[in-house]
Amino acid sequence: MKLVVVGNGMVGHRLVETLRARDARGGCDITVLAEESRPAYDRVRLSAWFDGEALELSCVDGVTVRLGEAATALDPAARTVTTAVASYSYDALVLATGSSPFVPPVPGCDLTGCFVYRTVDDLHALSAYAQAGSGPMTGVVVGGGLLGLEAANALRRLGVNAHVVELAPRLMPLQVDEAGGAMLRRHIEELGLTIHTGRMLQRVDGRSGRVSRVVFADGGVLSTDVVVFAAGVRPRDDLARAAGLTVGARGGVVVDHAGRTSAPDIYAVGECAEIGGRVYGLVAPGYAMAEMVADRLLGGDATFEGADTSTKLKLLGVDVASFGSTAGPLDVTFTDPATRVYAKLVLSDDAKTLLGGILVGDASAYATLRAQVGLPLLSTPLALLAPAGDGGVGANLPDTAQVCSCNAVTKATIVSAITGQGCADVAAVKECTRAGTTCGSCVPLLKQLLTESGVAMPTALCEHFDLSRQELFDLMRVRGITTFSQLIGEHGRGRGCESASRWWPRSWPASPVGTFWTVSRRPCRTPMTTSWPTCSATVPTRSCRGSPAVRSPRRSSSSSARWPGTSSSTRRSPAASGSTCSARGWNTCPRSGAGWSMPASSPGTRTARRCGR
Repeated sequence: MKLVVVGNGMVGHRLVETLRARDARGGCDITVLAEESRPAYDRVRLSAWFDGEALELSCVDGVTVRLGEAATALDPAARTVTTAVASYSYDALVLATGSSPFVPPVPGCDLTGCFVYRTVDDLHALSAYAQAGSGPMTGVVVGGGLLGLEAANALRRLGVNAHVVELAPRLMPLQVDEAGGAMLRRHIEELGLTIHTGRMLQRVDGRSGRVSRVVFADGGVLSTDVVVFAAGVRPRDDLARAAGLTVGARGGVVVDHAGRTSAPDIYAVGECAEIGGRVYGLVAPGYAMAEMVADRLLGGDATFEGADTSTKLKLLGVDVASFGSTAGPLDVTFTDPATRVYAKLVLSDDAKTLLGGILVGDASAYATLRAQVGLPLLSTPLALLAPAGDGGVGANLPDTAQVCSCNAVTKATIVSAITGQGCADVAAVKECTRAGTTCGSCVPLLKQLLTESGVAMPTALCEHFDLSRQELFDLMRVRGITTFSQLIGEHGRGRGCESASRWWPRSWPASPVGTFWTVSRRPCRTPMTTSWPTCSATVPTRSCRGSPAVRSPRRSSSSSARWPGTSSSTRRSPAASGSTCSARGWNTCPRSGAGWSMPASSPGTRTARRCGR
């Protein structure tokens, strides 16, 4: 079979990689038409280019790749695809053209100094322009989503004073809620970036053909030297559209549950495809489509059953993750203003099933929590969110739980690789199952499964340190080390990794400020205290028995908070007569185990604070 793949991005690369791995007889003659002049690379880690890291994906043997040769025309009737160099016939063709950056059609968007943030070539151009400046420069990033914050970090690293402009009232509006967006904003503003939310760009003004300022719809003006558009992407369906294939109303080549387009023997995968009425802009659904089409091309009957749209990224050094549903009937939220951590779990009505969640500032529990979506809770919600309670549940996960969402690898597959195929470390598990090879967020859970399978794991924090977490913590306290750069420079190697950077803010300095817990039902009024509409009375805050009193702005820190008319040893709140609230709650300190009970008839606004033990 003669196969032509149009596009050489991550999804197109996964398609040919899967075909070669499964086609033992070599029956496929594969040609890839690549628009870019460089081999396939990891676009998820695009910003790592500034660190000098290699982004190239592994080469696939037995595949002809035509670099810098973009497809210009497609003729389904003649079964040919044409480039500026040649015409290629095919028995089957797969469109993997991906997406292109959306540039708002505002006056001045094509001035010198306007850029997009999508490819390595875009980064080269942006870097060269910033470095050619004669003095301090100011840059504006249009878009406060995932890509926009990556672009803002790029400007910051290039020495440009960066501003982020987002039309929505908060950053990352598709991934986080209002409270999570507020916490993310605090993180980013502490890095010196300026955030403009709820503002719309009206035009870009220039001087001598170069960017000089941006004008907002509210009349505001901001002088700038650089404008980076990172306001989303659009499916690249122009080739299919010109060939007469069916495309969606909002773009994207329409495909069925098997990835087939309206033309015979033409498939579409990834960000250029609309499947089930939706265009997916994440790599995990693209990988699922690629493997499905590969199976179909080899005679299988695979179908697209949906894909995990969970995301976990480190934006400007801040962990941000969302998984499953980010809104639901019952929320459990955790806010630590000292370490800038916000977490939220979304539960079912009966508070027994995890539906989704949001993590900002510390996403170390992401892999474990994401694997439990749709399953009964393995512990109380507060214990799952507590810093000390984010591990130890791997053994309780069912075999069908998906540990790696990027590559759809289940717990059963990983355990089988460990116990049946002798994988004795994370690297071996990655090679055998592909788990952890894309975004790496599931690596902590891989380590946990290795340990629970009887494999002795090293105590070192990561490959960049030879000491354990506790040993590093003691070293920092004894020698007065106060920055991560100093620590890794004197006692480590390299630049560190996610495991090391995630551990740092939780370990040093220790937080003296209390942490706030909130259990709430909709509708929410504020991130810190929420009310149920059928309740009106307020349950006051109290401290756990045997622990220091919780600091509160309205109370002296030297006195314990007590229920009115009770002693400090009382463990039960008085029921409110006539209350109609039947909500359940968890009122146990996840660290000390101390707590109190709150009957179903307890009155309405409920605020609990950790004991601080």
